Amino acid sequence: SLNTTNFITRLSALCLRKTKMQHRHRSNRRPTVPLGSRILTDPSKVFEHNMWDHMQWSQEEEENAKKKATENSLVKVQSEDQDKYEREAKILPEKRREEFKTGKMSLEHTKINNENIFSLKNGMLEEGEKYWEKNYSSGSTAVQGYLYNKNQVKALTANPQGKKCGEELGKVESFPGCDATYRILEVGCGAGNSVFPILKVLCNTPGTFLYCCDFASGAVELVKSHSSYNSAWCSAFVHDVCDDALPYPFPDEILDVILLVFVLSTIHPDRMQGVVNRLAKLLKPGGMLLFRDYGRYDTAQLRFKEGHCLSENFYVRGDGTRVYFFTKDEVWNMFTLAGLTEVQNLVDRRLQVNRKKKVKMQRVWIQSKFQKPLQSLHNPEESTKRH
Repeated sequence: SLNTTNFITRLSALCLRKTKMQHRHRSNRRPTVPLGSRILTDPSKVFEHNMWDHMQWSQEEEENAKKKATENSLVKVQSEDQDKYEREAKILPEKRREEFKTGKMSLEHTKINNENIFSLKNGMLEEGEKYWEKNYSSGSTAVQGYLYNKNQVKALTANPQGKKCGEELGKVESFPGCDATYRILEVGCGAGNSVFPILKVLCNTPGTFLYCCDFASGAVELVKSHSSYNSAWCSAFVHDVCDDALPYPFPDEILDVILLVFVLSTIHPDRMQGVVNRLAKLLKPGGMLLFRDYGRYDTAQLRFKEGHCLSENFYVRGDGTRVYFFTKDEVWNMFTLAGLTEVQNLVDRRLQVNRKKKVKMQRVWIQSKFQKPLQSLHNPEESTKRH
């Protein structure tokens, strides 16, 4: 239906495209979908905007970035401290919890900036509704860039009519959202920075249901205590995606969309594949996983000092949160090994500008969409072929 199509369009744009950003040098080769349209053609005007799109690095810039990453990786965090960061990853500092509860996060944290705005684990807060209204009007090229075609929509939303709760799954038990015909899961919901803008859309889209989880119980408490939270169309729960044996509060193969936005980078690299494999099982055939995260040699990676490197391209911040920086090939390998098919897999390079301080920063993100094949049985040989 038109409502479902509009919902998918808004959801994809809202959750994958963080900000209205802008680029540096005009490129002869553009991405296959719009990732912004502000192109810098006159270098003298670089400080007229905060961000420039479709950045192309020179060979010298690429070499300098590799050199910085090599230098800041020479001294590794000691093994006992690495174990501590792994153990304490679930802890939400009491001070930060109070800041979220009282709305006293500083203006700097409420801006749509260059860090992880979707996860409480990275300590950022986004004003969701204002962000939505400002950046994602119906005519936005960003929205159009994530529009699925009609066949995909039909496949994603297909559901037997007239069946009662649980029948479509061949089960008799009830579970949150069992009556829904379209189900979404946001992994790593934090304090709900993207949950509530999504719920605003869900309210006008009958038959939809949102699951959202975080491994910090304090974050989930904040989501459930929010005035916009309603169990009729949302279920927030505590969950550690790294624990393969931990059941989800719903059966496998029922989800139409999974949002994995700035979450996988916080997980130890040795556990990433297991996490992706488990999430893939939750998708119904034709379901889509939407992914956005940090890319290799992003400014955030190059700024780390010696002694913050946990392992290759994996770092710990001053507040104890961890971050990994991906390549496009790494992302492709993980999701195809999990049995998903590439729909989109892009490197989003941009030039971010601090106009006041006259500072230029090269940002890199990976943005992807992977789909579960409509066939119920996955052929492992196919996952080795690049689409």
